[in-house]
Amino acid sequence: MPKLQGVQYKEAIRAFERLGYRIVRQSKHVVMTNDLHVIVIPRNNPINAYTMGRIIRDAGMTVDEFKRLL
Repeated sequence: MPKLQGVQYKEAIRAFERLGYRIVRQSKHVVMTNDLHVIVIPRNNPINAYTMGRIIRDAGMTVDEFKRLL
């Protein structure tokens, strides 16, 4: 089981904004970019741990680095 559980989508968006990501598009999912990586965050509360782990890896981070941003 991943080390990360129970992340709300708004918390995830705030954490990625601290890294310099900006929102490009919003609908059922929120698309964010930092001009190098594009990530898609679903609007589910809470986000599934496996899904969140994959989003973090797509952003080029580790789970521990992301936890520090929360």
